[in-house]
Amino acid sequence: MARKKAGWFRYLKEAFTYRWNLLLFGGAAAAALLSPSPDVVLPLVLAGELAYLGGLTTLPRFQAAIDARARAEERGLTTGSAPPRQDKQRKLTDILGSLEAERRNRFLRVRARCVEMQRIANAVRGDTRDESGAAAELRTPALDRLLWVFLRLLLSQQALGRFLRAADGETIKKQLDDLIARQRAAEAKQDERILRSLVDSVATATLRLDNYEKARSNAEFVAVELDRIENKIQALTEMAISHQDPNELSIQVDAVAEGMSQTEETIRELQAITGLGNDNYEAPSIMAVDVTEVSR
Repeated sequence: MARKKAGWFRYLKEAFTYRWNLLLFGGAAAAALLSPSPDVVLPLVLAGELAYLGGLTTLPRFQAAIDARARAEERGLTTGSAPPRQDKQRKLTDILGSLEAERRNRFLRVRARCVEMQRIANAVRGDTRDESGAAAELRTPALDRLLWVFLRLLLSQQALGRFLRAADGETIKKQLDDLIARQRAAEAKQDERILRSLVDSVATATLRLDNYEKARSNAEFVAVELDRIENKIQALTEMAISHQDPNELSIQVDAVAEGMSQTEETIRELQAITGLGNDNYEAPSIMAVDVTEVSR
């Protein structure tokens, strides 16, 4: 199903109300009005503004960023108001603190690659510092979302591992086979009381085995998905190092982040065992905070 678009009115609104555009356009318009020939200069300023709006609103990465922002706002209206920023950051702290050292270190390594990717992309662009924030503004939310999905997958993997170790699938299967054999014996004896009890026990053991198999399947998917996301981030980092167009890199990052819907659905299904609760809101700030301090 095609993702909902924010629409041209929203694109124009976001482009026009961008803080640096308002500052430059307002200053240019004021200078034009004070110039000796405002009837000549002002139309030129307006033409430049129209060219800016037309160019920016047709950029795919700009549209993708605004579409993602609009969907996040819509999710907030659908599921209730989004949690305050401090609540989202507290959730980040809680998850990092609950991860075992090996998984926490894996997350920190992946985040370090994202930081390096962003630094290299800015260097390729020729900006060793990004005073306006424009170079990273469209990319950082996508990287935050990628890292947020990766972090929650690590927590899901940890919870699934504990469940599978505690459940012992071989023992459950052995118990089920034994109960089925006893049920058949009770059917031969036609003892209704014992048969009813055994039928219920067989149903319970079957449910336990189904849950175990589903958890094992989910654990396999989570492990594969973690590797996939990590490899994607590694590939994006290599794109930055190989001096690809930073705009193309931004598009690739946005595309990977937008392709996380199936993974996020699996995470929601696993909320009961991970203890994540209802976290269907946009990712907390991860790139802009010192997560090494948060995780201590």
